[in-house]
Amino acid sequence: MMRPKSRINRRSFLHVSAATGAAALLCRPGVAFAGSPNEKLNVACIGVGGRGAANLAESGIENIVALCDIDENNLAAAARNHPKAKTFFDFRKMLETMDRRIDAVVVSTPDHTHAPASAMAMRMGKHCFCEKPLTHSVSEARTLIELAREKKLATQMGTIIHATDNYRRVVELVQSGAIGAVSEVHVWCDKNWGGGTRPARTVPVPKNIHWDEWIGPARFRPYDPCYLPANWRRHWEFGNGTLGDMACHLMDLPYWALKLRHPETIAAEGPSPDAEGCPAALTVHYEFPARDALPAVKLSWYDGGRRPDLAGDAKVPLGGMGVLFVGQQGMLVADYGNWKLYPADKFAGFQPPPQTIPASVGHHREFFNACKTGSPTTCNFDYSGALSEAVLLGAVAYRAGKKLHWDAKALKAVNCPEADKFLAAAYRQGWKL
Repeated sequence: MMRPKSRINRRSFLHVSAATGAAALLCRPGVAFAGSPNEKLNVACIGVGGRGAANLAESGIENIVALCDIDENNLAAAARNHPKAKTFFDFRKMLETMDRRIDAVVVSTPDHTHAPASAMAMRMGKHCFCEKPLTHSVSEARTLIELAREKKLATQMGTIIHATDNYRRVVELVQSGAIGAVSEVHVWCDKNWGGGTRPARTVPVPKNIHWDEWIGPARFRPYDPCYLPANWRRHWEFGNGTLGDMACHLMDLPYWALKLRHPETIAAEGPSPDAEGCPAALTVHYEFPARDALPAVKLSWYDGGRRPDLAGDAKVPLGGMGVLFVGQQGMLVADYGNWKLYPADKFAGFQPPPQTIPASVGHHREFFNACKTGSPTTCNFDYSGALSEAVLLGAVAYRAGKKLHWDAKALKAVNCPEADKFLAAAYRQGWKL
């Protein structure tokens, strides 16, 4: 596979304290919980299989009062561990029925139902934890950002890597000026959630699957086993390919370290767009404006085996996924668990800056503490919503086939009206945001 070239430049950088960078991401919600901080919240989990099962296990420190899943087998397995919880196949009925008993919801559905479930719960005054990406479309992300602000609720996106010590140390390194001015970042992931094709066959719906509820707000199509449990990510109707699956995890690191918000331009490179399936390999180039004392940043995303061209810096290894910060004084490569500075000989004996970002109490516990006390969360919807918007704009640029000049305030590509149809989802009858 040919790898797109992206030459690396080095520019000036102004020192920014890590403590200030961490504080900028915190958002103190209002407190809707009526009990004391020592009491347990009443939590409803929407989606309890796969990633939902992991979130349910983490949420077990609170009082699980309701479980919802379209798969009766997933629901039965979850109910065995939480026999007092009420069970539902439709989150709308769950929220309507259990309204007075629920303090917070945890949403772990496929991407296309993230926003409808989260928005309904938030409008009812429920604190909300939602898996990544926050939504399936750009406009949905903006709606959840605005709802969180309006309702003053505790929110958290499920990018659990954000809670690791390694991410904290990388943020401190970048913000301390260890590699100098950072004006270029490269992010990559070898996963391939591409190639979804629309089945022509007709397959009976298994007895354990509530297909209409799974389709949710999307345009209806017959059941096929090619979609479940995870291959829905290959189809635009339900997901956004590898970009939608992984970019919120990996782009979170430069977003945090460099205080990024909304890109000014977005351009994408890949195979000819398909109306049904996501691409097997994609490159997306973002340009972010200067932020206060921080310089403008070019950020590039690569998936499906694509990599940045290091312009002769072959000694910098690039694993299956990672983030490369390019600074005026050097480079920093990081993944989920490790980081290293380059060139290695220049940074021999390097001593990291003091640790200023405190250890996480746990990504889920941080959310539940915020529900009870109004304490901050680091992946609140204001922060993670902007991150999700940028990620999803990569898919919009690719599908529109044009470099977008983005007006974040207007939520519009000012040079590309053909992008409008990809910015929002059309919900089928009976579903709303």
